Amino acid sequence: MLAKSKSHETGFIKRKLVTFTQVMIRAFNQHINTNLPFLKSKKLLVAISGGIDSVVLTHLLYRTKLNISLAHCNFSLRGKESNKDEQFIHQLGKTLNIPAYSITFNTSSYAKEKGISTQMAARDLRYNWFKQLCKKQKLDYVITAHHKDDEIETFIINLTRGTGLDGLKGITAINNNIVRPLLPFSQEEILIYATKNKLQWREDSSNSSIKYIRNKIRHKVVPILKEINPNLLNSFSNTLDYLNDSRQIISDRIEQVSKNIITQIDNETHFNCNEILKLSNPKAYLYEFLKSYNFTEWNDVCELLNAQSGKQIFSKTHQLLKNRDVLILTEIKLQKEAGNYIINRNTEKISDPIKLKFETIHIPSEGKNTKSAYDYIFSDSEKIISLDLNKLQFPLLIRKWQKGDYFFPVGLKGKKKLSKFFKDEKLSILEKENTWILTSNNEIVWVIGKRLDDRFKVTNFAAKLLKIKIL
Repeated sequence: MLAKSKSHETGFIKRKLVTFTQVMIRAFNQHINTNLPFLKSKKLLVAISGGIDSVVLTHLLYRTKLNISLAHCNFSLRGKESNKDEQFIHQLGKTLNIPAYSITFNTSSYAKEKGISTQMAARDLRYNWFKQLCKKQKLDYVITAHHKDDEIETFIINLTRGTGLDGLKGITAINNNIVRPLLPFSQEEILIYATKNKLQWREDSSNSSIKYIRNKIRHKVVPILKEINPNLLNSFSNTLDYLNDSRQIISDRIEQVSKNIITQIDNETHFNCNEILKLSNPKAYLYEFLKSYNFTEWNDVCELLNAQSGKQIFSKTHQLLKNRDVLILTEIKLQKEAGNYIINRNTEKISDPIKLKFETIHIPSEGKNTKSAYDYIFSDSEKIISLDLNKLQFPLLIRKWQKGDYFFPVGLKGKKKLSKFFKDEKLSILEKENTWILTSNNEIVWVIGKRLDDRFKVTNFAAKLLKIKIL
């Protein structure tokens, strides 16, 4: 009896396995046919890490007979683990008889060179390589393994950082040549499919670490939300649909009112202040008009509507100027044609005309008037300076030196003409031509890489300073 009962149970499990596998493949195939039919006639590059998500994606694409190749990045961040991941991908390619490409990056060095996080560096390296690989191998789309759980994690991340509706719309299924066909499927469905079909995959040890924001949300926040609402993913999908519907209504309204407000004149975009002030919520409309231009201080932007002519605000990329009854939007790069480069209060890094990194520093109270404060202020390198923020007027300006320029060099008494300073420093004609000047309100702050102006140095261990470093 026991053997018979056990045999019956085994048969039930097998039928359940076949049923789930068939349902998953059928649902995936239907999703492709209904929402992504163009993939069936294209050459696809699957971004595969070796983890469960990208392995299941590969098998589903393979079983639906799509034309796929594999692309794996070895970011050299986990030693032997990273190398074994790469070996696993090439073995998978051989097993399925499909091309498998890989590349090795020194991600840490790249991140340090660019002054960005390791995660951002990995993203840049990955997508730049995908672009090159698609061009070289004549591939049409990059396929990634983002799924339904990734959407809710991204939503929560954006929510905690503060965002408009655009940041709450979820992950898009199609973004240029990047396609995400697993979005309708949950992590649980992916795990069941992989387990039942006895697929092999690689476990990334860093995925269990909660030092990364996404992992902390994945392991700490989402499980609690699922405990509160076991149907969380479906409820979340409905919420995204409602938000996207609302986003469309707003877009329609913005397009309608823009006709009476926005005028394009050559390289300038003009906004009619009087018409904006007639709207029910001018600040909200200004946000919709200007959100693509990297402005962050929305109260200041709104105050421009009633400001005097000549008042202006800068983002990292654009200038907004009040001229009578009009706000004029221009790209900052237009000012570069005259040899001037604008530095705003919120600028963190520039690469043109010279690579500079800007960091606002608050000296801890225990550091003021003590020897430890020297660590924040002074540097032996001419490539690093610290400035008293209270003495600066933004925006700052980087320009070439001009005849008649003078400044008050640190270490010397009184002012000195730049031409005389260059002569004393024994600079060649070429070195003088390649020297840039940082100014504040038309006063020289720093002969970049050469000498700081005494008027802007940090005194009395000011609690707030701007540190600038030549990269």
